[in-house]
Amino acid sequence: MSNPITNDFEPSSAAAWKQKLQFELNGADYSNTLLTKTNEGITIKPFYHLDNFEKLIIPTTPYTFKICQKINIASEKAANEIAVNAIKNGVKALKFEATKPFVIDELFQNSLNKNIDFHFQLTFLNEDFIHKLIATLKDETVFLNIDIIGNLAETGNWHTSLTSDFKIIEDLLQQNNLKSFISVNSNIYQNAGANIVQQIAYTLAHANEYIHKFGANTASKIQFNFATGSHYFFEIAKIRAFRYLHKLILNEYNCTANAQIYCEPSLRNKTLLNFQLNKLRVTTENMSAIIGGSNTIANHTNNPLFFNKDNNNFQRLNEISKNISSLNVEDITTDSYFIESITKQLAEKALTIFKDIEKSGGFLSQLKSGTIQRKIKENALKEQEQFKTGELSLLDSNKFIQNKTNSTHTLNTNPFTPKKPYKTLIIPISPTRLAEKLELKKFKYEA
Repeated sequence: MSNPITNDFEPSSAAAWKQKLQFELNGADYSNTLLTKTNEGITIKPFYHLDNFEKLIIPTTPYTFKICQKINIASEKAANEIAVNAIKNGVKALKFEATKPFVIDELFQNSLNKNIDFHFQLTFLNEDFIHKLIATLKDETVFLNIDIIGNLAETGNWHTSLTSDFKIIEDLLQQNNLKSFISVNSNIYQNAGANIVQQIAYTLAHANEYIHKFGANTASKIQFNFATGSHYFFEIAKIRAFRYLHKLILNEYNCTANAQIYCEPSLRNKTLLNFQLNKLRVTTENMSAIIGGSNTIANHTNNPLFFNKDNNNFQRLNEISKNISSLNVEDITTDSYFIESITKQLAEKALTIFKDIEKSGGFLSQLKSGTIQRKIKENALKEQEQFKTGELSLLDSNKFIQNKTNSTHTLNTNPFTPKKPYKTLIIPISPTRLAEKLELKKFKYEA
């Protein structure tokens, strides 16, 4: 059926649109006025047109995402109460964070056989404990998220040693048939200041170390953990570009696997200065993750440093996410000239970096030489300078600043980056927040 509105207008080419824009600029330079260059080396144009449209075939996953609540295990009893209440409130996934072995039976009391995905973030590697955990959750959907390379990148050290850590993973993989065993924690790179192209490339190279070491079948055992920043459309394109390249690389191994993607908001753009704006950032960041095609989304709204504990932030996200779930995400992304163009450019640039890493001996080799750390730091410093000059803005931090803050000027917990020095094998990749230097001028820390 013809469209009575569009039939009234003659189609215009991309060249005609550009010519019209140049005329309307009345002598101003088109490139300097209407083109925006990003840190990824991509130029954002004022319009995108069918003449230049190239549709990519992005691997899709059944459009059902799960909302995940993160729970820190300071006390098994307290963590269990939070988990049981979250399940009653409709949460379909839980992520437990632990720095040491915990009492398994106490933690999971009244929470099993509820059709819940269980995710873990363990900062220790204890083979006996992991066996017990797997045995307890044998009938559940489990994502253990063990990432020994990520631990090396973040802390500068192996849990024990390269040989020991890889041997434990190899033994556990042979003895267990979990849906997801290994994790690639890309959020390390984003929170430290890597740009989007770097994040995609480093995540792929990081994963390739596991696939090369443990075989192509390992690809189906990996969950990818991304942090989502505030560059809305680019973050949508980031996940799509990653899925595109993930399939491309697996083709070289003659295998297929549907990438399981877990997303949570970045900490890099969060601030102590305005809780409300942090909530708005989390909302849009999670929407980027959902539209991009994430399987699981979570947030940081249980972090008292950046969110008001009196507000029911998680329930708010839950309701918003339910409303978003009515959208047909595939239609939104695949027919968007802008998103498709950004996806293609991110993929091409990330693939170039990935190939360079592999030619140079692989991701572990680049970590040991400090190349990855140096590249991330270069971009982080560039962003920090852009933040300082106002080119990169955070509302109520370096732009449209209010005279009041949402907290007293005394903090009981030190939220700032510096930590006690310790001996490391490599330079660790540490998270840095853009607003820290501004906050240090406003807040006092009481040890």
